[in-house]
Amino acid sequence: MSQEPLWRPSSTRLANANLTDFMDGINRQHNEKLVNFAQLYDWSITHNDLFWTELWEFGNVVGERGARIVDIPEKAPHQHSRWFPDAELNFAENLLQWAADMPDKDAIVFSGEDEIATSITWQELARQVSCVTHYLRSCGVEQGDVVAGYLPNIAETVVAMLATASLGAIWTSTSPDFGIDSVLDRFGQTQPKVLFTTDAYLYNGKSHDNLIKARSVRQGVENLTHMVVIPYVDTIELNDDEDDWLEILEEDAPPLRYTRVGFNAPLYVLYSSGTTGKPKCIIHSVGGMLLNHLKEHQLHSDVKVGDRVFYFTTCGWMMWNWLASALASGATLVLFDGSPFYPDAGVLWRLTDTQKVTLFGTSAKYLEALEKHHYSPEKEHSLATLRTLCSTGSVLAPEQFDYVYINIKQDLQLSSIAGGTDICGCFVLGSPISPVYRGQSQVRGLGLAVNVFNGEGQAVVDEKGELVCCNSFPNQPVGFWNDDSGERYHNAYWAKMEDIWFHGDYVELTNEGGMVFFGRSDAILNPGGVRIGTAEIYRHVNQLDEIMDSVVIGQDWNNDVRVVLFVKLREGVTLDDELERKIRSTIKISCTPRHVPAKIVSVTDIPRTKSGKLAELAVRDVVHGREVAQLSALDNPESLEQYKHRPELQT
Repeated sequence: MSQEPLWRPSSTRLANANLTDFMDGINRQHNEKLVNFAQLYDWSITHNDLFWTELWEFGNVVGERGARIVDIPEKAPHQHSRWFPDAELNFAENLLQWAADMPDKDAIVFSGEDEIATSITWQELARQVSCVTHYLRSCGVEQGDVVAGYLPNIAETVVAMLATASLGAIWTSTSPDFGIDSVLDRFGQTQPKVLFTTDAYLYNGKSHDNLIKARSVRQGVENLTHMVVIPYVDTIELNDDEDDWLEILEEDAPPLRYTRVGFNAPLYVLYSSGTTGKPKCIIHSVGGMLLNHLKEHQLHSDVKVGDRVFYFTTCGWMMWNWLASALASGATLVLFDGSPFYPDAGVLWRLTDTQKVTLFGTSAKYLEALEKHHYSPEKEHSLATLRTLCSTGSVLAPEQFDYVYINIKQDLQLSSIAGGTDICGCFVLGSPISPVYRGQSQVRGLGLAVNVFNGEGQAVVDEKGELVCCNSFPNQPVGFWNDDSGERYHNAYWAKMEDIWFHGDYVELTNEGGMVFFGRSDAILNPGGVRIGTAEIYRHVNQLDEIMDSVVIGQDWNNDVRVVLFVKLREGVTLDDELERKIRSTIKISCTPRHVPAKIVSVTDIPRTKSGKLAELAVRDVVHGREVAQLSALDNPESLEQYKHRPELQT
């Protein structure tokens, strides 16, 4: 039985959506009669080359497109296809094109925990990029060189990235909460020539030194020739071999000259979380990032010129790269760095009101935490300009859909988006012309042949299976750094199914055309041979008022697997027999008897990666006495100690 949607777009919103405009253009240009998203999606798969070509025009891409749309080799045509092989363009040129049209409008607004907003106009942004480009050129940075940022989410980070991209060089970044070893695990592989950093960063009302760590990183990276320090917290005295950001901006720089490069030339190196070994260094292309983010912003998120886009992220998460690309659509970036709960739970929502945010992006964990704090933004704030709310990072439970529509805003496109660092984009997203159903990501990404395969490799609907993509797409990685043979890249995504992208998410494609996520495939529970997604358990356990957070694993036991649930309890709550019965009863009634944990264990902290994802595999390894390969990938690695040698798990 189909469910009623939680939200439908109004007739006005339908008429004004970028997606409607794009679809009307397809109908005119190609004599089609597309009237809804499902039809447009099918067309974008069937006419894949035409779709990306039309998107190039719709997104006003600056550059030479060339004659060829896609080269498809005979061997592994999906994995090895190359999009727009004749095209030449520059990423920064596309993002800064709006400086000429609206020089005095805000390009970037930044606010920290002090809630004092500062802004940069488009004209000033272009000037600062020109200054930093001039500096990088004086450092010998050329096309293909790597430039790194060890930076908070501040406006200067965007400037440094754009200056790097203007030269056809490669940008890579981590956030300052990463420790020295964790940064060296990343930059030690990519060997940047220049490093940008700050003196310190602010979090939860406290200043944390960053310069001492950055100096250690500099010593550990062989090719690093220059380091630029951005004064963020204090006025500091620099060493003789360190350059001052403010002095760079005082230089009279020549007008920007953009180095146009091939569509598939490297733009970014992003890093996998590194919980199972050294982080993978994933190379993403100039054209792939630009074109796909134009699609995700303008078509799926309805971002328009003059909109104000906010995403709560750090520079160590691919959502920062996603956010920065909104400049290409003529939107203002609204940046925030700090704790989302300092000085209180309303800090991001006050920012939404004062800066007239139209798209608010965050993690599912943040929304769950708001609910645990019993905080209702709707009661405290206007949110008059807010049209779209995006959530990613982990599964957004159906109950969080309810929370959003009850406590944030009723007339809101709630987009539970999912993809990852692997593609620096999304396989499933929102649609401004489609309804929102409880617990479902709205739609599959246009141009992406996303399917769900069962154990026999058959495409299924309304049945759980593996998320796959059965065609090529422009934002496939260029490859991995230092993987000349391509073997590591092939094994990561293409080896499980011949010439099909295997993403590693356990999902279900619904009859409504949406997607439900049940967790990562490698963390799936398998008691008695029955596959259970971990998200199914979190959905119900984390709703209990006594529980602040949880993590569930499968423990090898008596030639089988048993379900073990670790719970972080609300302050003052004890895991007694009554609470255990309540947890088990909740899971049994809401799921199945198979889901009920054999053991429930109380802990004081739940390990997560720095991007907020549950470290389920790390917990599983610790419980089984195996070494966790990369503790530095975790935000709170010390939490794993309490999972070792638990007496409750010995019987």
